[in-house]
Order: sequence, then C-alpha cells, then structure tokens
Amino acid sequence: MTDHDNNRAIPNALPIGYRFNEFEIQEAIGGGGFGIVYRAWDHQLERTIAIKEFMPSTLAVRGDDMTLVLRGERCGKAFSAGLSSFIQEARLLAKFNHPNLLNVLRFWVQNDTAYMGTLFYSGTTLSKLRELQPTLIDEAWIHRVLPMLLGAVKTLHDDGYLHRDISLDNIQIQDNDVPVLLDFGSARQTIGNLADETETMLRPGFAPIEQYTDDNESEQGPWTDIYALGAVLHTLIAGSPPPVSVVRSIQESYLPLAQRQPQGYSAVLLQAVDKALALQPADRPRSIDEFAALLGLPVAGIGDVPTAKSPGTMLVPVEENPEAPKHAVWTRYKVPGMVASGVVVGLVAGALTFGGDSPAETVSVPPDATIADTPGGAATAPAISNTGEPQMAQIYIRMHDGEQLTLNGEVRTVMPAISGFASLKLMPGRYEFILRSNGQMRSQTITVSQTGTWLLNPQR
Repeated sequence: MTDHDNNRAIPNALPIGYRFNEFEIQEAIGGGGFGIVYRAWDHQLERTIAIKEFMPSTLAVRGDDMTLVLRGERCGKAFSAGLSSFIQEARLLAKFNHPNLLNVLRFWVQNDTAYMGTLFYSGTTLSKLRELQPTLIDEAWIHRVLPMLLGAVKTLHDDGYLHRDISLDNIQIQDNDVPVLLDFGSARQTIGNLADETETMLRPGFAPIEQYTDDNESEQGPWTDIYALGAVLHTLIAGSPPPVSVVRSIQESYLPLAQRQPQGYSAVLLQAVDKALALQPADRPRSIDEFAALLGLPVAGIGDVPTAKSPGTMLVPVEENPEAPKHAVWTRYKVPGMVASGVVVGLVAGALTFGGDSPAETVSVPPDATIADTPGGAATAPAISNTGEPQMAQIYIRMHDGEQLTLNGEVRTVMPAISGFASLKLMPGRYEFILRSNGQMRSQTITVSQTGTWLLNPQR
C-alpha cells in the first residue's frame, strides 16, 4: 500500500504534503475513532517525527479548509472535554523523559483541534506483532520485555498517575525489542463519560471492574493498571483476552491459567497473571513491585534499558525548581484528562508562532509545569524573545453557548471556535475573566507575567 493509499484508507486524514511550518505530513500511519497518527518530516532538524491529531470521528469531520467541523451542536460538550483531555495528556507525557514512555516534543493548536509531535518509534504495536510473528512471543521473550514495561508503569505510579488504558494496541515494540507505552487514551475515556458510553469506551477484557463505575467504593490505583498488564499477558499466553470484568461480576467465567497449564509457560508466570486478573481490586497485587515479585522478575530502571539514551528533543531543558512541592503519591491517584473540570492550565514555555494564513500556536511544554488548582495560579517559565518588541500571551478560554465575556470590566466580543475555546492575545498584566449567561456566572483571575499560551476554564 502506498502512502497515498494509506491516507485514503484513514477517514479525515490530512493530505500528504500538508505543512505545519517545518513539519510536513508524509503518511497517515494509524487512525482510530479518536485520533490520527502521522509520519512527518521535520525540515528544520532533518529527521522523521510522529504527529498525533485529536480527531474524534464520531463527533467531527474535516472541512475543505482542513479545520474540524462538529457533526452537530450536541457534540460540542464532548468534543471540548475530549480536546482538553488530549491537551492535558500531552503535558503529562512531556513531564517524563523515560525510554519506555512516549516522548512528547511539542504541542500546538491548529485547524480547531490540537496536535502533539513525538519521537518516531520503529517497530509495531504488540497487537500487530502477535498477529505477524506469533511464534516470536514465548516466556523467554516476555522475560526480556516485561521488566522494561513494568519500569514505565512504575514511573507513572511513583509520580501519582495511572495509565488506565494499557493494552496490546498501546504498547509499541521497537526493532530492538524495547517496548514503548503509548498514549493514555484519556480523551476517549472522557468523551465516553460525557456520552454515558463508558462501557463501550473501555477496552473489553483489559478494563477492571472498578473502571465501570464512579462510586467511591471503586477506588482506582496501581492495581487498576496491574489488571490491564495481566490481561496483556493473558492475551499473549492464551491467545485471547480474559472475559470482560463486568460480565465476570455477574457470573464468574474466568478459568485460571494455572489450571489450564498452557504448554511452554511456567507455573510462576501463570499464577502471577491469575493474581493480577483477580476480579476484586483487594485480591490483586497492590503495587508494581509486588507484581514483579510474584513474576520473579526485576523492575527495569532507565539504565537497564538496552541502548537507552536521552532522546533528541526540540525543547529547551527547564531545570526543576528545588522548592516545588513533590507530588503526593500512594494516596489518591490522578487521572489524565481532567482539564475539563480544572481551573487553568499554563503552557507557557517559549511559545513559537507559525506564520501563514492559518497561524498555529506551538507550545514547548516544560516538564515541571503544573495545573493550578486555585484561581490566579498557573505554571510559568522563561519566555524567549530576540526582537525586543512587546510580547503577547495567547489565551484560549473555554466558553459555553450564549456566554458573554467581560475582561477587566469591559465587554469583549469573542466567538469560540469549533473546539469551544475563544482566542485572545494579551499583554502581560493581571486579568479578570467573567463569563455570564442566563443569570449564571463563571470567573477566573490570572496574572500574565510572561509570554506563552494559556488554556482557561473558569468555574462558578
């Protein structure tokens, strides 16, 4: 299949040759219901990168001018929430520099949607590898690859995050057998929650029972990702995922691997997988270290990854603030994709503006940027300016239908784009945003001290 044939096979894909300034689309290499992944050429650094586009096909289509168009007004809320989750996911992935986690290089907004540029990884997904080379995967192969995957997941858990979407499709196996844990799928889950389609948005067989309910008794934690890892191993060993957990809760139909005794696999591995797939969270290993101990395997560190090296990046390193508070861990785990209910997200490190008729804001995301939990707070980082001209901050503010914006007491006539965000350019200063509609009011006060890009979602 040629590049052009592949692009035609993926609905709504950008055409080959489309340019984001120095990035040129060469091929659409993957697409699902919530996004499209492209292989692109970076003309500035002369290398191949990957670009992921937020493109929920159930909610929007691509117009003739390449912008996304909603399929109807009812899709607006879910699209905006999914876009916010996609943006938060880009920020979260950019926070980590781990050889077994997807490395995000850049993020920008264009075509009424958002994009993230990442390293381009060789190889294929574990799902496709299993289909193409089923005899390659045995216990010895699992013993080589699994410690690195455990190390990636442990890195997330140690910083207070969960993945919640581990599956064969979200694990890339490179040509040297080094695995890379791909995106969180948080936009898909957020859209599912708003559309009341949680069950259809979860991956059958890989999602544990606690992901099917929002009640407080179903707290998620490391055991949630451990269940998904067990499902991955079950699929590799038995040839299919375990029964859907919500069905198991009605009538248990899981036959333990230790009883089935598939040929070529040790009792230690099979018993550990069965333990990870326990229906009730309390019956599973409580941490990656505990799961690794059951497997009899180490948890690989960064230095243990073959040919591991710091990946090339387009970003200026940002030194960690030694006074910044550490994330609280082992208490309540943060879930990617919560920007829709957050207050403000600061993406303000060295913003670069593309030229042309359709400008796009490109944001270098600092690894130590944080989400402000209180009005007036946001992450900041030094701006880059070589011209001496006044620097403007790009503000994207989430607006609901019919809302009127007042900025520092002055009514501003702005219209939100298809994404649900209105755009303003502001000089450094203190700003109070008030949104009013039908007697309801949402407000947010921020201090813009540096150039950059801000995403605001005022609260009542």
